[in-house]
Amino acid sequence: MVVADAEGLDIAVLLPCYNEAGTIAAVVRGFREALPEARIYVYDNNSVDGTALQAMLAGATVVRERRQGKGNVVRRMFADIEADVYLMADGDGTYSPDDAEDLIRTLLTEGADMVVGTRRGVHADAGRQGHAIGNRLFNRLYRMIFGSDFTDIFSGYRAFSRRFVKSFPAVSAGFEIETEMSVHASRLKLPVSELELDYGRRPEGSHSKLSTFRDGAKILWMFAMLMKETRPFAFFGALSVAFMATSTVFMTPVLLEYFATGLVNRQPTWVLSMALMMISFMMFTAGTILDSVARGRAEQMRIHYISLPVGRLRPSAARPAADKTVRAA
Repeated sequence: MVVADAEGLDIAVLLPCYNEAGTIAAVVRGFREALPEARIYVYDNNSVDGTALQAMLAGATVVRERRQGKGNVVRRMFADIEADVYLMADGDGTYSPDDAEDLIRTLLTEGADMVVGTRRGVHADAGRQGHAIGNRLFNRLYRMIFGSDFTDIFSGYRAFSRRFVKSFPAVSAGFEIETEMSVHASRLKLPVSELELDYGRRPEGSHSKLSTFRDGAKILWMFAMLMKETRPFAFFGALSVAFMATSTVFMTPVLLEYFATGLVNRQPTWVLSMALMMISFMMFTAGTILDSVARGRAEQMRIHYISLPVGRLRPSAARPAADKTVRAA
């Protein structure tokens, strides 16, 4: 194996696929040449074009996942497969197997739990202009909400440690799964890295499964749900400010009239404004309480992550010194 640091490691290549019969055989062969000691798994997600057969003939282990959606496939892969290093890519041929060594080497040398292969040409070749605009928009939105750990949250070419895979809850069903992976790493402050790689074009006859508006709406909804779960004070605080501002808009003319005449002629408006103000206070209170709950959940997830065996992916140079100290004591 060319990756000297990976000698003796159990490496699993994971390829979620849906109707990729025209490309999957070449992808499997490419990874087999690039990582001859790795085990290659193709998880077929109800393909109807012979994807499973082509993958099997190319030498991959094929498993069928009946629940439709990439998130369901990733959840199944992470639960089923035991390895030291996991490499995930798409079966459409847009990611080069030759870059696998660099991803694994970066994972090992930097002691990271996830390395993301950021796509160098994704904005120019995202299939449709709507995809390119969506990539820019959602990446900027991610950095505003969750932090600046990642510049390409939608890349499907990633290397993981066993610790990451076995601590990742994977609740998403579809293409939002990459966003959830990024948030999981940012939330637990896991060591991560990025590696800029070329992004290839789909071959003739291969088409993107993404829908600009439908999947964009799902990803936006996932952003909102992840913000509610991981940053509830910011989420409910924003709602509280919105309700308070609306209440103020309705309340102001009623108060001005009252100070001028001593009368409240628009009582329904006043009642509505007070109801909105009470909702604002409730949202703020809920955000304050749920923020403490979210911190407790993050601490538990962090403890579970730490409890998982490190394996052979972390440098062990400090161990001899520690052993000497114990013996001396």
